[in-house]
Parts: sequence; structure tokens; C-alpha cells
Amino acid sequence: MQSEAQIRGIPSIDMAYVRKVLLDLCRIPSPTGMTDAALDYVEAAFADLGVPTRRTKKGALLATLEGTSPAPVRALAAHVDTLGAMVAFIKKEGRLQLTQIGGYPWTAIEGEYCTIHTFDGRSYTGTIMVTAASAHVHGEGTAKMERNAANLEVRIDARTSSADETRQLGISVGDFVSLDARATATEHGFIKSRHLDDKAAVACVLGMAKALGARLPAVTTHLFISNYEEVGHGAATGIPAETEEVVAIDMAAIGEGFQTSDEFSVTICVKDSSGPYDPALSNKLRRLAAEHQIPSKVDTYRYYSSDASAALSAGGEFRAALIGPGVDASHSFERTHDLALEATTALCLAYVLSETS
Repeated sequence: MQSEAQIRGIPSIDMAYVRKVLLDLCRIPSPTGMTDAALDYVEAAFADLGVPTRRTKKGALLATLEGTSPAPVRALAAHVDTLGAMVAFIKKEGRLQLTQIGGYPWTAIEGEYCTIHTFDGRSYTGTIMVTAASAHVHGEGTAKMERNAANLEVRIDARTSSADETRQLGISVGDFVSLDARATATEHGFIKSRHLDDKAAVACVLGMAKALGARLPAVTTHLFISNYEEVGHGAATGIPAETEEVVAIDMAAIGEGFQTSDEFSVTICVKDSSGPYDPALSNKLRRLAAEHQIPSKVDTYRYYSSDASAALSAGGEFRAALIGPGVDASHSFERTHDLALEATTALCLAYVLSETS
């Protein structure tokens, strides 16, 4: 855990709270399009902190922290929707073919436990498997088979051996399929789970709001929790028009050779696939990290976009930046550390308490 001597000049962060929120959220299924339960959790958490919220027409959650000054208005944006799948086809043997929600390699979900959420409210567990799964039956064919939509299927944990029997379970094309998060906190401060992208950031936003307590941000600040980021249009609408600065908080990708990010820092991303973020705002965040001795990295991402870039592409008229905790193996078997969560929460606090430039 980071010591007070290392991070200076900001309110104390309750890391036990941040960790609990993150683990709770990771255990709530919320593939894009099926996010109500996760948004209800976040809404209730804001209510417990005394922060008013409302839902946008698109179903996102907007919380507002009134500032010592009403303008210029800022916003922090994070997303609660995750990767997942839908039933694309019921096969003659009763197993399911999937279509992806969000972008990930098929190899990243082979062998994963999942849950099928039916139209009428039932649920069934299952396992995502290659169609030639048994080495004793298929020999070398198991290893050689390409992992793709056609060759992966869901083995349902119910007695079914035909398409008709599966339909009788209430399962149909278009049912959501969530991936088990398997969220775990280790004794050495690591948190490993699917869907740290971007529930880690949502936990940091709530941790920031809790740390503020009765203290007001420098200016009125909206906390925008989007629900369609993984499919590219999360914050395309919904951020209030008066907003002049948006800082997206999303996972920072770690990769040998091309990235500087690590699991123990907050990253300030200055450019992704949508182009450079606002230099003045990015530089302010870099200065705040240095001033408060917050462990930080600066990075660029080639295969990445954020809620801020979606909002800008939709015509948003504001300056934008991107920060986030370092997450290993993004869109796969993800892992981060308490120190990255603390550093991200600390930079959020430093930003909302900072005077406008």
C-alpha cells in the first residue's frame, strides 16, 4: 500500500473501499447492452456517498459534484459495460455458437465459464470450448483447430442434445452470454479478474468521491458512467453540453517493447488510435502527478480508443485527456495492483481539487 509520505497533499483514500467496489462490480455480469444491474450498484454507491445522480436517455449514469465555482465544468468518464457475447445460433447438437460483444481474440475465452441469460429471465451456466475439445478423441486436431466463431461453442450445463431441447430451456438467439470474471484479490495486493476494463476505473471514481467527503471540487464536476464504451459509442452522447474538460479513466494497457505502463502506476495516455489528446490538459495531469508524488507513466496506445475519443468524434466541444490504472493482459485474463488503483484515484482527486488554468 502506498504511504502518505509518497502521495502528498490530497485527502486520504480508503483503499479497502476501492478494492471492495471493484470486486463487487467484477462479479456483476454487465456485457454491453446488459448493464442495468451494474449501473444500479454504482447508483446506490453514489447515493450512500450523498452524490446525486440521474440516468441519461441512453441509460448511462450521470453523477454531479457541485464545486466551489460553478464553471468551467469538468467531467470524469468511466464505463461499466464489459466484453461478452450473444447467442448467434443454436446448433443441431444443442450447443451454442456465439457472436462477440466488444473486441477480443477468440483464444482469450476458450475454456472460460459463462452464463447464458435468457429472454424470460432464466439463466444457465456453461463452458466455452473448441468443438474438437477432447484430445483422446481428436488427437492433434484439438491443438491444430483454429479458434474462431465457427470452432468455439458453449457447452450448456443442462441436459440437452438437440436444438429443440435447448430451445425448450428458454434459450434463444440474441440471449446475452456473460463471461465469468473470477475476481480475486491476492495477499500481495494484486487483483486479477476479467473486466478490470473498466470496472477498475469506476471503483477509482467512487473511491475519489468517498475521499472528497464534504470537501468540494474546485469547479462543478460530472462523473459520467457510460454503458456502451466497448462497442465504440459510450460517451458519444450524454456528457452535459456546458462541460469544458473531459478526463476519461480507462485501463492502461501493458505490453513489452511498446508501452511504458505498469501495474503499479497511473498512466497518462497522450495518444491512442483516435489521435493525440489535448496537450495542455495532459501536461496538467503530468504536473499534478509530479507535484503530489503520484506514481505515474506516460504512454501511447496503438490499438485503443476511449469514451473521450467517442465523445470528441461525436462533436464534443471540450478538451480531453485519458488516464487509468495499469492493467496486464487487457481484454484477456487481466490483472492490476492496489498501487495502480490508489495512484489513479489520487490523480483523480488532485485533478478535481485543482484550480482551472
